[in-house]
Amino acid sequence: MKELIKGRISSFQTLGTLDGPGVRFVAFLQGCPLRCACCHNPETWDINGGTEYTAKEVAEKAERYKEYFSKDGGITISGGEPLLQAEFTAEILKLCKEKGINTCLDTSGSILNEKTEKLLDYTDYCMLDIKYTTDSQYRRYVGCGINKPLEFLERLNDKKIPTRIRQVIIDNLNDDTDNIRRLAEIVRKYPCIEKTELLAFRKLCASKYQKLGIDFPLAGTPETPQYKIKLLEERIVQILRS
Repeated sequence: MKELIKGRISSFQTLGTLDGPGVRFVAFLQGCPLRCACCHNPETWDINGGTEYTAKEVAEKAERYKEYFSKDGGITISGGEPLLQAEFTAEILKLCKEKGINTCLDTSGSILNEKTEKLLDYTDYCMLDIKYTTDSQYRRYVGCGINKPLEFLERLNDKKIPTRIRQVIIDNLNDDTDNIRRLAEIVRKYPCIEKTELLAFRKLCASKYQKLGIDFPLAGTPETPQYKIKLLEERIVQILRS
């Protein structure tokens, strides 16, 4: 009898509309190797936290909502960082695909090895964070070099996996046109990228840090106004069309 693959999950969200195409069942996996300054889910950092599930249990949970997914929806594996539990993530995605459920991976792209390569075989769609466009900012505010997500993006492109690039826009860090120009150059290079999404920095997570007794690195940074997001979105479209 095949051994059931187990992993740790922080929480689930049913009928989510912000975590990939369509309506989606979202599993937030436990554990993350990064310490992003703008992280909204610090409770997911500890790999030993959360609750243990088998991949089969997660796939069965997602299947309960299949009638709501329609053509575009499905399951999204988020985190934390799902690549940190690559075998568990791969098994969930595999089982869901066998049930006819569209699969989406929401990741920082910070881990690329044989195990993470395998899970891409079961990934229909990817939401990849390109948090900054300079290596120095990546190392200071994320905890890895920019080469990591770009290498992961190369593999997504090689495998022709439809990809959405996401970036949180933060005051005085990446809210300038130089960053947008560099981001546009990245997007232009990879045909697998079908959408670029700019997100406004918010501080709703501050209470989580306080509860965990952790300093929130961007506590003093103002939230990003929506008009600035709109201006930068227009700018990136202009660059890509030029």
